[in-house]
Amino acid sequence: MHVVATAGHVDHGKSTLVRALTGQEPDRLAEEHRRGLSIELGYVWTDLDRIGDVAFVDVPGHERFLATTLAGIGPAPAAMLVVAADDPWMPQTAEHLAALDALGVRHGVLVVTRSDLADAAPAMARARREVDRTSLAGCPSVVVSGRTGEGLDGLRSALVSVLANMTADPAADVRLWVDRVFLRAGAGTVVTGTLPAGTVHVGDVLGFGATTVKVRGMETLGRPVTQVEGPARVALRLGGHAPDDLGRGSVLVALQRFADVREVDVRVHGDGLPPEQPLLHVGTSRTTTHARPLGDHHVRLRLASPLPLRHGDRVVLRDPGSRTLWGADVLDAAPPALTGRGAARARTAELEQIDRGVAGELARRGAVRRSLLRRLGVALEHVPDGAVEAGEWLVSADQRHSWGEAVRQALEDAPDGLSPSEAARAAGISDPDLLCLALGPGVTTRGGRLIVESELAPSVTVALEALLADLADHPFRAPDTARLAEFGLDRRALVRLSHEGHLLSLGGGIVLGAGADAAASDVLGALPQPFTTSQARQALGTSRRVVLPLLAHLDRTGRTVRLPDDTRRVRRAP
Repeated sequence: MHVVATAGHVDHGKSTLVRALTGQEPDRLAEEHRRGLSIELGYVWTDLDRIGDVAFVDVPGHERFLATTLAGIGPAPAAMLVVAADDPWMPQTAEHLAALDALGVRHGVLVVTRSDLADAAPAMARARREVDRTSLAGCPSVVVSGRTGEGLDGLRSALVSVLANMTADPAADVRLWVDRVFLRAGAGTVVTGTLPAGTVHVGDVLGFGATTVKVRGMETLGRPVTQVEGPARVALRLGGHAPDDLGRGSVLVALQRFADVREVDVRVHGDGLPPEQPLLHVGTSRTTTHARPLGDHHVRLRLASPLPLRHGDRVVLRDPGSRTLWGADVLDAAPPALTGRGAARARTAELEQIDRGVAGELARRGAVRRSLLRRLGVALEHVPDGAVEAGEWLVSADQRHSWGEAVRQALEDAPDGLSPSEAARAAGISDPDLLCLALGPGVTTRGGRLIVESELAPSVTVALEALLADLADHPFRAPDTARLAEFGLDRRALVRLSHEGHLLSLGGGIVLGAGADAAASDVLGALPQPFTTSQARQALGTSRRVVLPLLAHLDRTGRTVRLPDDTRRVRRAP
């Protein structure tokens, strides 16, 4: 199937033309028949040789219904711009053409109608000049009369030539912009819309904001079907439990394939930049936004309501005051925060050369989840050179190096080492499971903490040897702070020597030689059991300053047992 939207000034014969092409009435409302103009979107269809079904979305041409017009032409991949031969170039024709240009519509037909009422040549010449300044430049043009039927065969041929080469991906992620919602007896809620690409099946579950809906039945062009591929006009039966807030502008999407976006960076096409609070139109939806200029052509948009936008989407920005329209390409649907002076200018330079492929995403983000790439519409065909996969994550080589440098610096600044979660936070690693990618040579784990393990400096080695020599005759007489300073051992050096097993640290700056706890256990084991703290101090030949933390250490490591009367006994090996 193919879908074509009409466009053009009010009362220029759009509805008459599609009525003549299809034999169906696009105006559904009694008010439309009474006033002789389209107010709402109309939907009719026909069959054309070589290409099959063609559905038309007939839009209103009155200036008061521009939002409705944008909802009709927004999801349609092709358009038919209708100009009357018996009228001059009109404001709404210009506005509709500007909307098609803003949307970047490249497939269409220029139709000069009412050829039975006036010479079509002047109208065609003017329309051709206007059209060839837009995205529809070079499109075929025909002259017809919807009333007499003259030229309709030529219009059908022109439509076939345009539509025959248009294709859509049936495997694309479903994103259906809803243009109509109604209740049908026995069927419950029914929504209609233009499906640009992808495939919908009966039984599919689609996302609607934070909720889901189930497709319980489906029609296309009045026929019940079990599946439909885009582009197509489709009506989905959702049953009696559909959300109450479904309406025009709602969007149904494939589950876990789109993100609810509130900020996007876009490149604006048109004269100047939009005002501070333009309306954003995409598909059938519209929402207010706040626009922050990033340069001459780039803007950051903050949306009042989240929308499932992706890299590469085309949106329309509209000034509700002047009615000026701008087209905008979404360059980044998950932009970084702008902080610091000059951030906007730097971001503009980045957007000028942005690469929306996997390599570009990794270069900008350093690390990115596969699921985010999928939601942004980035095809993951291969892992770029130098990048690594870690579960759901892809991490660039530059990011791994940066993390490694940050972790090592943090560890060097932490004499006691860091827990894995502390090291991850210090390096700005959002997922602790990625920490393993940042641990370079010399980083090891001791006692559940990360430390940097490297060769001792010669001065530290000399100081250690002097300390151990001082302890040789009295292994339990820990030197005081002043004595340690004489050796040239500061807190950082003592912590490292303790972590690496050269010394036994009892806390509070009290250190003994490695293995002093085992030796103390042997000495205390020779005492009558149990023994007092004083007896332990005398047997070990040390001071109360040392014996108290040493006994606490022996208790903690299971070498001694502290009894209720504050005496102790050595725990014998089985």
